[in-house]
Amino acid sequence: MDAIKSQWAGLPPNVRGILWVVLSGLLFASFMAIVRYVGTTMNPIQMSFIRYAFGMMFMLPFFMRMQLSDFRAANIKLHATRGILHGLAVMMWFYAMSRIPIAEVTALGFTSPIFATIAAVLLLGERIRMRRMIAVAGGLLGALIILRPGAAIIDPGAIAMLVAAPIFAFSDVMAKLLTRKESGPAVVGYLSIFVTLVTMVPAIYVWRWPTPEEWALMALTAFIATLGHLAMVQGFKLADVSVTQPAKFLQLIWATLIGFLLFSEFPTIWTWIGAAIVVAAVSYIAHREAVARRHE
Repeated sequence: MDAIKSQWAGLPPNVRGILWVVLSGLLFASFMAIVRYVGTTMNPIQMSFIRYAFGMMFMLPFFMRMQLSDFRAANIKLHATRGILHGLAVMMWFYAMSRIPIAEVTALGFTSPIFATIAAVLLLGERIRMRRMIAVAGGLLGALIILRPGAAIIDPGAIAMLVAAPIFAFSDVMAKLLTRKESGPAVVGYLSIFVTLVTMVPAIYVWRWPTPEEWALMALTAFIATLGHLAMVQGFKLADVSVTQPAKFLQLIWATLIGFLLFSEFPTIWTWIGAAIVVAAVSYIAHREAVARRHE
């Protein structure tokens, strides 16, 4: 065990960061598969509440180790704002998962960094140059190719996912602000608290007492998703965004394999083409951000 730890510590930070992000993608794809399965019988709003309620429980040991000064340093207003927005997006994400293939949800979710670029301009005052504006436009074009408006009837789940993506993007930018002064686990923990509160009220109106199997599966989703978030945060801390971003897109491969093996789903050629355009646009934006940071 000590030998493995020393070998791991000897790897370059970028390599360790990539491996953490690859692991997070596999965890998220597994989480999506379970949500897809449970979503055939349970209301998506109820699922979103149970998932984050369990997630909040998994984060309790972390909160118990926090000092009073840690709580005082927390930006509760920003955590609450992020939690409210994220909670709305989560409910739409669970709705999308109950209606459209896993790979399509994943592909549309990749547009989130495109919207994060826009959010960074609005919230952080970052300047955006013409080349990045073209990349943003290209990413949005990729999303349109996935949806193919006019060529096919757009499923409400796809619309929900496309609305959720920019909200997740604003949430990510707020997380970036929070991690400047707070730890990654603290950011994940407070998110679990506020999203649980946001989803609790609508969940009451659609509540159906879950079966023992559903309770167990939802607890498992919360555990896997929490691990996925922690792995992703750790990866982003260790490696440059431009390095980890392409690795994040391996999640589409995992999602496609799981969707095909478990649910006989296979994305259309338009999903692949649109996802490729989105991936290229996001990778270019990540590259330009890394170049800009090196010149700061």
